[in-house]
Amino acid sequence: MSQSHQQPALSKCPGCDEPPAAGDLFCGACGYDLSAVPARPGDRPTMAITVPPASSGSEAVRWPAAAETDSSDVPAPVHRPSDLPGTDSGGRPLAEQEQQREQAQEPSAAAGQGAPVGPGPELVGGPEPSAAPVRHDDRAEPGGAEHSGDFALAAPDPRTAEHTAAAAAPAAGGKVCVACRSGRVDPDGYCENCGHAQPRERDHMERELGSVAAVSDRGLRHHRNEDSFAVSSTALPDGSPAVVAIVCDGVSSASRPDEASAAAANAANESLLASLPRGTHPQQAMHEAIVAASEAVNALAQEPAGAMEHDAHRHQNAPACTLVGAVMAGELLIVGWVGDSRVYWVPEDRSRPTARLTEDDSWAAQMVAAGLMNEAEAYADERAHAITGWLGADAYELEPHTAAFKPDRPGLVVVCTDGLWNYAESAEEMAAAVPADAQEHPLRGAQVLVGHALDGGGHDNVTVALLPFAVRPQGAGSACETV
Repeated sequence: MSQSHQQPALSKCPGCDEPPAAGDLFCGACGYDLSAVPARPGDRPTMAITVPPASSGSEAVRWPAAAETDSSDVPAPVHRPSDLPGTDSGGRPLAEQEQQREQAQEPSAAAGQGAPVGPGPELVGGPEPSAAPVRHDDRAEPGGAEHSGDFALAAPDPRTAEHTAAAAAPAAGGKVCVACRSGRVDPDGYCENCGHAQPRERDHMERELGSVAAVSDRGLRHHRNEDSFAVSSTALPDGSPAVVAIVCDGVSSASRPDEASAAAANAANESLLASLPRGTHPQQAMHEAIVAASEAVNALAQEPAGAMEHDAHRHQNAPACTLVGAVMAGELLIVGWVGDSRVYWVPEDRSRPTARLTEDDSWAAQMVAAGLMNEAEAYADERAHAITGWLGADAYELEPHTAAFKPDRPGLVVVCTDGLWNYAESAEEMAAAVPADAQEHPLRGAQVLVGHALDGGGHDNVTVALLPFAVRPQGAGSACETV
């Protein structure tokens, strides 16, 4: 039997291309394990070999070369089919096929021509000078229906329907990779085929519901979107509509801020949808919604002991978020907030004054309120965005802010996180960023505002909801009652 396990000599190291010394098991330059150099598979060789011309009536040699080459192209010892047990692709024993080939080539051997006794680069008798090189790559038969001039691929051909069906099979019952379009996405968000990280569902969210729309984006610097929103509509007891928009911003320094913002937005929205149809005053309903959102965020910190074993300090860093919301009910505009997310009023007639309807729970706002700094100085300080109010188990005291407005002219209500207003801080700057047709196309207007923040740098998550407010001009000033 031939020495099928003998390792051929290497002319250069596969790791650093340096020539190893004779007998070395490891490369002296880079330490590469020379004994672990994988051999190329012998079923689809790509080396060219020569064979003598076959006599008339006999087929040319079609056995794939059993010889293998390493990275230095040094041929391995010759193998004969009869040396190795097994069957060919037709299910026949290898030894039986070898005998059939020898019988078919006996006339050539009797004529004095060198008949091949085994495949490989070494042929008994040597090739004739006129012999042409043959490449054994399992080509389709020339002239056959399948013949296209291409060599068979080791992997399925992506041009075939069979490959397409096979590629889609791994993703059955799960998400398909956005990069290779074939691999299944594992629970960690990575493709099992190409390893590509998949975009999270919350990286970019959009929703339009009647006359209210919201868009949220991860931004350009954060690794995840920690904002969340909820938009909905319901009916008051008299049948008039009520529209709701809630926007929450997770506190990045707290644990699980994305979960906190989602829990708060959902809880506040559900609370408003439950209380408004019962006839609860919208301002009272907003207050109750903020309390419900706070309880939902607090509940995230109440985990079983086993879930906290991996983070001994989690109880000292409870999930937290800010919240801002707006409700349009009848002729009233109700806003509520805790934290530094904001609500702006942009009149349809841009010649009329704009306004910011909320006051931040932040260090900068406290400095301005106390008269220690003007607004420009306070918001230029590095401590400006340190919040003094939030929802979470470690909040000092929950103080929901609510305000009721009765606009006397149509306009647009902008509900947003600081990821947007950082790039349009004053009411005038926000009005300038809002597109002129946002009243008629709120979703497109929200998309433009998110794009404005991304164009400015996108340093934070960006979330904005737009609520067009349509009233008949009454010629009177706006009434406002703040709590």
